[in-house]
Amino acid sequence: MTKLPPRAGLPPQERDQLNSVETQEWLDSLAYVLANAGDDRAAQLLEDLDHYAYFHGAPILFKQNTPYINTIDVDAQPEYPGNLELERKIRNAVRWNAVAMVLRANKRAEGIGGHLATYASSTELYEVGFNHFFRGHGAGMDRDLIFFQGHASPGIYARSFLEGRFSEAQMNNFRRELSPDGPGLSSYPHPWLMPRYWEFPTVSMGLGPIQAIYQARYIKYLENRGLKPKGDAKVWAFLGDGEIDEPQSIGALRFAAYENLDNIVFVLNANLQRLDGPVRANSKVIQEFEALFRGAGWNVIKVVWDSKWDELLSKDYNGAIVKRFEALVDGESQRYAAFGGKELREKFFNTPELQALIEGWTDADLELLNRGGHDVKKVYAAYAAAVKHQGSPTVIIARTVKGYGLGETAQARNVAHQVKKLDFHAMKDLRDLLELPLTDEQVEHLEYYNPGPDSPEIKYMLEQRQKLGGFVPERIVDYPHPTVPTGEFYEEFAAGSKGRAVSTTMAAVQIMSKLLRDKEIGKLIVPIVPDEARTFGMDALVPRIGIYSPRGQTYTPVDSGSLMVYKEAVNGQMLEEGLTEDGAMSSWIAAATAYANHGVPTIPFYVFYSMFGMQRIGDLVWAAADQRARGFLFGATAGRTTLAGEGLQHQDGNSLLQAYVVPNLKVYDPAFAYELAVIVESGIQRMYVDGIDEFYYVTIDNENEVQPPMPEDGRSHQEIHDGILKGMYRFQASGNTKAKLKAQILASGPAMGAALEAVQKLEAYGVAADVWSVTSYKELHQDALLTQRHNMLHPTEEPRVSYVAGQLSKDNAPGVLISVSDYVKLGADGLNGHLDRKLWTLGTDGFGRSEDRPELRDFFEVDTRHVVLATLYALQRDGKVKGDVVAKAIADLGIYPEREAPVLR
Repeated sequence: MTKLPPRAGLPPQERDQLNSVETQEWLDSLAYVLANAGDDRAAQLLEDLDHYAYFHGAPILFKQNTPYINTIDVDAQPEYPGNLELERKIRNAVRWNAVAMVLRANKRAEGIGGHLATYASSTELYEVGFNHFFRGHGAGMDRDLIFFQGHASPGIYARSFLEGRFSEAQMNNFRRELSPDGPGLSSYPHPWLMPRYWEFPTVSMGLGPIQAIYQARYIKYLENRGLKPKGDAKVWAFLGDGEIDEPQSIGALRFAAYENLDNIVFVLNANLQRLDGPVRANSKVIQEFEALFRGAGWNVIKVVWDSKWDELLSKDYNGAIVKRFEALVDGESQRYAAFGGKELREKFFNTPELQALIEGWTDADLELLNRGGHDVKKVYAAYAAAVKHQGSPTVIIARTVKGYGLGETAQARNVAHQVKKLDFHAMKDLRDLLELPLTDEQVEHLEYYNPGPDSPEIKYMLEQRQKLGGFVPERIVDYPHPTVPTGEFYEEFAAGSKGRAVSTTMAAVQIMSKLLRDKEIGKLIVPIVPDEARTFGMDALVPRIGIYSPRGQTYTPVDSGSLMVYKEAVNGQMLEEGLTEDGAMSSWIAAATAYANHGVPTIPFYVFYSMFGMQRIGDLVWAAADQRARGFLFGATAGRTTLAGEGLQHQDGNSLLQAYVVPNLKVYDPAFAYELAVIVESGIQRMYVDGIDEFYYVTIDNENEVQPPMPEDGRSHQEIHDGILKGMYRFQASGNTKAKLKAQILASGPAMGAALEAVQKLEAYGVAADVWSVTSYKELHQDALLTQRHNMLHPTEEPRVSYVAGQLSKDNAPGVLISVSDYVKLGADGLNGHLDRKLWTLGTDGFGRSEDRPELRDFFEVDTRHVVLATLYALQRDGKVKGDVVAKAIADLGIYPEREAPVLR
């Protein structure tokens, strides 16, 4: 290297000249290293220089972005392996059929909806995957999981139509699933509605990305625990640029990098538009995303410009185009996509230097300058690089045009997402653009285009799918049904705690602990907790089963040598997810769907603060229901009054109602350990042996009480067992047969204690009360609704009697009916109208308070005194006692009648 003189004191012109010479020598040196030692050595050398400069105080600025060009250089692109002409014809046919299907649906039923623009922008992204990357079930352990973007579903249906998987009648019934002339196609990916087709619901934006990350992590978990052979399966998640605004889309990015999830590929369709307009009109959203993902530790591949731009870049010796790219903003880009070559010539090529590069080009030539996401060669190169990459997750950011090919009505327009109709002229233009052999009459009638099973196009697409292991998407449920413990396994819980004070949370941990030791299904149990293992008493499990960590344990824990040592292991069984309810729930979903996705029937138990469960993860719970998840959700520290001292945002009185609305979610609020054991035993049997697509939300509390044995009063354990599962059973009969005043007190969860104490106090008022344990108001209510429906539809038959109506009939359960719960009254109130008399309800409506349990129960009016008062008042309303008796009781019980109701405070 030439020894250059000091620059201090030199005139600016000479200093610049020396700088230029020095820069060129450094560049020549780097070029030599690249040519002789390769890319890796050059990168290492630059890193060493960076460290040296930093150590010596050189102010090197950190850059999160690479230039606004393609990540993969044109010289590094692999040769495209497919038949470009046949694939073009296939893409065109799929594009047309997707549009025709949506237009037909809206012609048949005004406003039925459907989306055209999303798939139009992402056709190439999907087709390259379908033809060369997405591996189906036939690939075995290497089968890929694919999260299709929800709004792109018309295009996925259109491809399946050409593959022969859907009939024309099914296509005609897009969004008409209740049509009498045959099954239709659901609006979006819904496994519940199309259980042999879709695997993952994704249209609730943000939920696809976070679930995909945890699915990828769960594959590693299964492999590291020996439950699944190690393979090369990838998780592909397709998402839109506007979707990145959702916190769930980016909330687990760092987690994916920390876990080294090189088995996941995000394909970010950057068409620069949200539903209503540009994503980032005043900047470049692709650059923002690159910085975001690179900062989180992801491998980023940008596919910005198509091959036509390579012609200009190859002769742009001064970097004028790259500089112009850097000055470009998305709002400007959208105008070029919408208005074409003339606008591009006038506004983009706006300097003499740039104009010289396009000398001799027509406006039609300029319109061939496209975005990279529509160039199959560029997309293939990106996918090939992504699947080879190791050590970190990959995101491919592909620049596309929303509504691509849909003409002036939709292409790159702000209204593109809402377009559901195209007129005859627009459809003719689309036909011509796609070069389809359809007559004007066929266009007018929106006929589908199918070249036929013997055509080169269809043969080619089927051959490609066969090479890759069969059709996708396809949901196949095939798993070995486990032998599950029954009967004697749970007997210890039926015996009660024998004088020991135990909360139902601890009983739940004991049940899990015993299941983990079971020789048949122990390895399938997956305990999941956010960051509350000690809070929920699960820390005792850690030394035995370990916390899963792909890195193992590279340190000596501070509690090394103790019985409760903190143990991380590559084959650890517990998933401790940190303070992320969304992440933990996504992890649970991955475990709860493994029976279908991997043929491994893992049984997840997710234990969380009940207030931070349904309230925060409701959308993910609905997604779990849609994809037929199986497993247990334990809402710990449940109830409004059990979590003493925590206050308003911690005390849960509403999760049972939030869980109620999920159709296939069984909801239970047990009071006793043996009830919990019955629910778990039945749930495992129903879900994993009988194959019923349901899951369980079970509340468990943190109040230590002596757990009673299952009642021994002449009834069989099976009878009580059945009552627990149906929603209620008589826990304790009064025994006072002489009393004239009768009451039936319904209690559940932590409210059971107040009910039992109230029985004793009511004796002083001459009232004999039975106590019923209500384990599930949802089960009771749904059975009552089904009974009511049957009777309404069969008016000439003898009316059926619902389970709850039969149990609480005046003959079987005389007297007034009172319910007390640590949850809002509405849960029990649902039974009113289904019984032969009114049910008076006590519950915890209102905000929580930072107080101890007795004060909280007094505040919410669910303590023993208020159960007694409610019973006496119900008897007064029934004409059995006088008002002065109730008034005296109010005074005797120390209740202040003028205080404000808790629901208002």
